[in-house]
Amino acid sequence: MIILLTTLLVAWLLWHYYNKIVGAGNRAQRAWADVLVYERQKIKVLDALEEQASSFKIYESNVLEKVVGLRSALGRLPEAASGEALKSTQMATRELMVGLNMAFEAYPDLKAAGIVSSLMKEIVEQQANIAAAVTVFNRTVEEFNNCIQMFPSSMVNAIINKKQAITPFSDKEAAASFDYKPNF
Repeated sequence: MIILLTTLLVAWLLWHYYNKIVGAGNRAQRAWADVLVYERQKIKVLDALEEQASSFKIYESNVLEKVVGLRSALGRLPEAASGEALKSTQMATRELMVGLNMAFEAYPDLKAAGIVSSLMKEIVEQQANIAAAVTVFNRTVEEFNNCIQMFPSSMVNAIINKKQAITPFSDKEAAASFDYKPNF
């Protein structure tokens, strides 16, 4: 009887931790999918911005190239959760916004174009949505990584699931601007 109860308890624990790991992995993947959705929505805005920007004969070609490059980079984001893959697109977005702001200063006629101005505002709004989605992504990645690395679920993962830790997104450029450094 004790052997049967022990066997049932071990089976239940394996089942419980296996499902806990699978659920945490699915939540992390869903959070990454949300990040991709916002990034891909930004592609639509970039397409419209490119169309508008190309209509200005004196518009700086390097800004237009950044729009095209960013759209391509967004299209190459992997379907599998990866905070590392997001770094280049975030940097490219920053560079694009700096270029657009410089072009606005250099070409007042461009600033008067309401469509371009509204598209720039939409890109900023998309970036805010992406930032929120990345926050959720990093939180779910932390939960997943804790789940596969902490005992006893780490043993279940090592034996059954064999899931690898997911790299959260981190912005080294933003972190460099902080004076405070936690002592981990």
